[in-house]
Amino acid sequence: MRNKLVFFASAIGALLAIFSAFVFGQQPQPLPPAYSPAANPYARGIYSEGIVESAQTQGENINIYPEVAGPIARVLVSEGQSVRKGDILVMIDDSVQRPTTEQQKAQLDVTIAQIANAKAMLKSAMDTLAKQQRAFAADPRSISRDVLDTARNAADIAQTSLQVFERQSVEQAKAYAASAALLAKYTIRAPVDGVVFAMQAAPGSYVSPQGAYDTYTQGSTPLVVMGTRPGSLEVRTYIDEILIPRLQNSKTMTAEMFVRGTDIHMPLTFERIQPYVSPKIELSDQRQELVDVRVLPIIFRFTPPKNLSVFPGQLVDVYVRAN
Repeated sequence: MRNKLVFFASAIGALLAIFSAFVFGQQPQPLPPAYSPAANPYARGIYSEGIVESAQTQGENINIYPEVAGPIARVLVSEGQSVRKGDILVMIDDSVQRPTTEQQKAQLDVTIAQIANAKAMLKSAMDTLAKQQRAFAADPRSISRDVLDTARNAADIAQTSLQVFERQSVEQAKAYAASAALLAKYTIRAPVDGVVFAMQAAPGSYVSPQGAYDTYTQGSTPLVVMGTRPGSLEVRTYIDEILIPRLQNSKTMTAEMFVRGTDIHMPLTFERIQPYVSPKIELSDQRQELVDVRVLPIIFRFTPPKNLSVFPGQLVDVYVRAN
């Protein structure tokens, strides 16, 4: 009986082993790709990564830094909002600077009033002196020389007082203008017509000329990032320095952009070359790299289709036709 149990258990174990080998030997079918990978559309094309930017004649996006430090009092725009040149974006607390400016304005107003009073006194003194000079010329015995000298001295004193007040008003006007200019810096306005891409601080946050503190990157960033109005965008691509000799002439340079996560691709129009080969830190923001990889920035322009959402800062794949 015992031997039968041993053979029965062995048979069951063999069946389990065969079944397990069959099950685990099956090769799972790979899932289809979510989208087709970017394929080189050219017979000889150079691949590069690109980043979408707002269309600019020079530079990249518009980074706005405050020129003064302080907590933010008000934020008058929202991200994605279109603004006109001169529109107020952010107001920084000016509770310290404003009283100083108002005091200097009051002092200037007092000095201006003193100038008007000094002019009236000078006119009165000059009129009195003129009358006494005419009377003395008609009859020297009608007015003594002491009276005439006193009138002449009064006119000189009035003239000197007016000059002092005028010089004082000039200095006060300069001080007030400088203080008013500093006060105006607490109000940050849009430098151009465009769109607010990012607002990096909220009311109550402290900002400085270094920008605003970013909680996530733990570094300073621009207070406001702006771009041109929607309609056309740019792609800044980075060509590896060893591939630069293969580039075509800029007049005939063509490229094609592939949007990651989709099967959409579109042609690009050459805009300009930034003729300076720099370390490849723009896309990864790595200030220290073990390998010094240098790239040449090339900027292309494109008009996004209506059925596609593309935003500045988005990474894309770009193929540039090569020689």
